[in-house]
Amino acid sequence: MKTKAYEKKLRALHVELVKLQQWVRHKGPKACIVFEGRDGAGKGGTIKAITERVSPRVFRVVALPAPTERERSQMYVQRYMRHFPAAGEVVIFDRSWYNRAGVERVMGFCTEPEAERFLSLAPFVERAMVDSGIILIKYWLEVSPEEQTRRLEARIEDGRKIWKLSPMDLESYRRWYDYSRARDAMFAATDTDFAPWFVVRSDDKKRARLNIIQHLLSRIPYEDLPREKVVLPKRQKASDYRDPEYPFRWIPESY
Repeated sequence: MKTKAYEKKLRALHVELVKLQQWVRHKGPKACIVFEGRDGAGKGGTIKAITERVSPRVFRVVALPAPTERERSQMYVQRYMRHFPAAGEVVIFDRSWYNRAGVERVMGFCTEPEAERFLSLAPFVERAMVDSGIILIKYWLEVSPEEQTRRLEARIEDGRKIWKLSPMDLESYRRWYDYSRARDAMFAATDTDFAPWFVVRSDDKKRARLNIIQHLLSRIPYEDLPREKVVLPKRQKASDYRDPEYPFRWIPESY
């Protein structure tokens, strides 16, 4: 997709996201959006595309670091639960409690019994979320091995992206089929009617972002709330105000 066409369609979707934001603020629903997928699948760029024109007070992004010693001693989902949405919030998880079904299982950060127990209990937790009024939407971004390779190699060469490439990413890249098995087991256990997984082809980042935003808008019912026309008021007169002779520390204008 050409950039100009993409930006035109994204602009129209951003207008709808603002309408959704206003509706959420005034009507008070709760929404929780989960993004999962392999490294390089495009989760971060998609979340940025969703949130760049809305308020972080309404659209809140949660990307948790590795658990602390205290958090490791807690019930597994406890550190995620405290980030669940209240009325008038849309919470977006950039990776989520499904870490246990993916990276933790594949990389040996949890035991097989712990992973299996998580998969058996996750639907009950999500049922409770939905029953409490949370609109739960789960996305899996599916990237091909060839496209993942291209994107990770680009990170190596691009000084702006090198921070995105960690030793964990390299090991995850090596274990492609271990992750495939973990994904398949996760879908089999947690793809339910009340909290289904929606799979997105993400080799084309632009199309993936547009498709996700359009689908997201279709999953949260909203209306374009009426609003008064905004007119800028007249600015006050300067009267006795005079520009100061203060030596402001202007930054160099290099551009």
